Amino acid sequence: MRLSNPAFTAAASSVDVRLTPGYYIQPAGLGAVIEDLLVACRTVFDIKAAMTLALDAPDAAGLTADARGVIAPGADVDGTVIVQAGARIEAGARVCGPVLVCSGAVVARGALVRDHSVIGPDCRIGCGAEIARSLLAGGCFMKHQSFVGDSVLGRGVNIGAFCSTTGLRCTGPVTEPAVEEISITLDGQRIRTGQTKLGAVVGDGVALPAGTILSPGTLIGPGTVIYPRNQVGGVLPSGSRVR
Repeated sequence: MRLSNPAFTAAASSVDVRLTPGYYIQPAGLGAVIEDLLVACRTVFDIKAAMTLALDAPDAAGLTADARGVIAPGADVDGTVIVQAGARIEAGARVCGPVLVCSGAVVARGALVRDHSVIGPDCRIGCGAEIARSLLAGGCFMKHQSFVGDSVLGRGVNIGAFCSTTGLRCTGPVTEPAVEEISITLDGQRIRTGQTKLGAVVGDGVALPAGTILSPGTLIGPGTVIYPRNQVGGVLPSGSRVR
């Protein structure tokens, strides 16, 4: 898959490394689809738009070339759902396309994967887990009741039971579609994201303890250790310790 950057971002013209996909995720070994997707994006705020573009034109993006995986009888599948060789969607799972399930991934009974999501290689999505409009780069575990929406998870991220991202600013009555742009603060500077729904970007190797809620626009660098607490937000550099 080859993509040029299709998305608008209002981040500064000189991009801080902490806003780039490579700061959070090492793409090598994640397969051509995800590697190319991450390399094509200038900032992490561009990933969702690039992913949407590819999923809406899967043949042109080369997503269907290895669609030899298993959709078990009894799985509830709607729309375009591409399952690569070695991946499977089990009976009792619900998947609403367009969705790509990459090699080695398993979407188990009771899981819900909603539109414009990519489940990367060797991910495990269990009963009660819900994913919407998100990229799980590879080897991610969501094996319990939890929610990830409008987000990017790096390789080896573990989502504990009852964790949730939140992607909507709630400063007044909630509207659908959302109209209020999410912004982040980096070194005291407010940076626009160009998105009205933005959950979190969670870097490689991060584990969220059970019950953790991530504020809209949370960026968590790889190798961060988060001790049990109710809410996490802001920009956490690589290797942070959060108590």
